[in-house]
Amino acid sequence: MAKRCYYEVLQVTRTVEFEEIKKSYRKLAVQHHPDKNPGDPTAEERFREIAEAYDILGDREKREAYDRYGHAAFQSGMPGGGGGGMHDPFDLFREMFGASGGGGGIFDHFFGGGGNGQDGRGSDLRYDLRITLEEAFAGCEKEIELRKLDTCDPCDGSGAAKGAKVSTCSLCKGRGQVVASRGFFQVAQPCPQCHGEGRTIDKPCKVCQGSGRREKTSRIKLNIPAGIDEGSRLRSSGSGEAGARGGGNGDLYVVIHLKEHAIFTRDGMDLQCQIPIPFVTAALGGEVEVPTLSGPVKMKIPAGTQGGSDFRVKGHGMPRLQSHAKGDLHVRLEVEVPTKLNAEQRKALEGFAELCGEENTPIHRSFTERLKDLFA
Repeated sequence: MAKRCYYEVLQVTRTVEFEEIKKSYRKLAVQHHPDKNPGDPTAEERFREIAEAYDILGDREKREAYDRYGHAAFQSGMPGGGGGGMHDPFDLFREMFGASGGGGGIFDHFFGGGGNGQDGRGSDLRYDLRITLEEAFAGCEKEIELRKLDTCDPCDGSGAAKGAKVSTCSLCKGRGQVVASRGFFQVAQPCPQCHGEGRTIDKPCKVCQGSGRREKTSRIKLNIPAGIDEGSRLRSSGSGEAGARGGGNGDLYVVIHLKEHAIFTRDGMDLQCQIPIPFVTAALGGEVEVPTLSGPVKMKIPAGTQGGSDFRVKGHGMPRLQSHAKGDLHVRLEVEVPTKLNAEQRKALEGFAELCGEENTPIHRSFTERLKDLFA
């Protein structure tokens, strides 16, 4: 089935501003959220479609790519393509409406209460990973270690001891839910007898007490793409917590944080740094060596360069994700003035000062003129 136009999904026009997209998304997400539509088999599918549309149209670069190429923009080989797995629609919903499930540790449930539904799917988890700017520049492989609920080995995740009898729950008839009346409303809630499992076990596994999972330490390898930025999120499918009694695994969301660098600061795809140059080089001109993340490069300094001058070294910034394009390096020069002069050096410098006329100090002359206007 062909995908619908994202603008049609969010019920907005192609010329609409971002705030209107956001407003329409909020309204539709609340209207079609599965929690508000129990028993509706199309609710979650509709909600995911809305969230997917907002994920694209709510991002300036993705929206530009979509306007130009349509859905093909996010297929492998197209600009902006191949980015699947970075966002989950339920994550987007909770970002918009402020829900959080912080567990206070190095990782926590990505949503409040995790991802356990009637299908017993395990909770999604979040892990905050700090990497260096060099690792973000070149891309890297990382192995992380975390403790999480994983499949119980003795019962292979079934929750049942050897020889145990598994029966359909007599109260909910295997549905895992019962309907309770609340005045004019009827609310579906987990079955109190089987705790939402839809079945009962006469001899639970002694290791996991019938849950089918227990806490273990897991090591997970992650491929960090070159050009990744602060706050970017990667999804490792199936690396979250195991579901109860054989339910599917949740996902692991890894949030990237960049460590502070001693030389460079980052601004999107561009890098910035400040380097000192000798007073003589600034006056006479010359060539200086500039550090970059791919190795030092030479940069020419024109004669008469002033302190605070900015130079651009093209193509030595950060790479764009999934692209060969790179940003630029912006270099600000700091003219270094000698701090300790011997008698001979001082005499030579005083002689130099006497030889310099006003034509050699245009900035000072301009400042003096502005002062005259100020106090006139």
